[in-house]
Amino acid sequence: MPDPALPNISGAALPGISGYAPAAPKGPLSRVANVSLSLKAKLTDNGEDLTRGLTWRVFRPDPGPDGKLPLVASSQGGSATFELVPGSYLVHAAFGRAGATKRITLRKDAATEVVVLDAGGLKLNAVGPGGKQVHAEKLRFSIYEAKQDANGDRPLVAKDIKPNSVVRLNAGMYHVVSTYGAINAVVRSDIRVEAGKLTEAAVEHSAGEITLKLVREAGGEALADTSWSILTESGDPVTEKVGPYASMVLANGNYTVIAKNRDHIYQRNITVEGGIDAELEVLANEQSEIDPGDGE
Repeated sequence: MPDPALPNISGAALPGISGYAPAAPKGPLSRVANVSLSLKAKLTDNGEDLTRGLTWRVFRPDPGPDGKLPLVASSQGGSATFELVPGSYLVHAAFGRAGATKRITLRKDAATEVVVLDAGGLKLNAVGPGGKQVHAEKLRFSIYEAKQDANGDRPLVAKDIKPNSVVRLNAGMYHVVSTYGAINAVVRSDIRVEAGKLTEAAVEHSAGEITLKLVREAGGEALADTSWSILTESGDPVTEKVGPYASMVLANGNYTVIAKNRDHIYQRNITVEGGIDAELEVLANEQSEIDPGDGE
């Protein structure tokens, strides 16, 4: 049975190992008596054997003429058994994005090897201020290694992760980036994954979804052929949209909205509050109209 602390999630992406050649047994493998190798994997030393979600790959330990490790055999599922020629091998077990490699030496007798993955799971979500619900379809996560490389970058582990998905990872610290919408609502946090456990983490986004429309009078119909520019309070551009309605998620703060319709440009200052969605109108009148030279 799989570890009860880490539920199975079907369809999880399985990592590959770069730099191996396709399995292509040659003559010597058929002439030498094969030996049975049984492989099992656990999340921790004291954990249960994993019964599904594993990908096994068995390599010869020495690179071939092309510089790649020759792939001898592979299997997917739970525990696996291979018939192999005696000798040394590298066995890699992958479980989601967690993995471990073990060197084994196969002699004349059948052998059983256990690979301890030292892995757990990470389940991510986000809320608004005070625990308010956010729009889950607009929420995505990326997971990076916590340690930066020589260039100051963090290697990417997984991206475009939907909320409440379980990601299988090796135990350790990770840097998680949560993006709400596609503009500037971003939260970063460091989260530790423990072996044999499911770590659940929820970040808080101080952001709100707004929908803008240009109208001739309050409550009127949105004007077509409108282009939108959103600026920060200091005048830095944030995003641009085209259409009668402009919907977006923005981080907390004050913004200036510029709406251009034909040869006229209109402006309104708005405030976005975390956890509050709003429909906002820009009035197409003399009071909100600005000189084209000031609006571009």
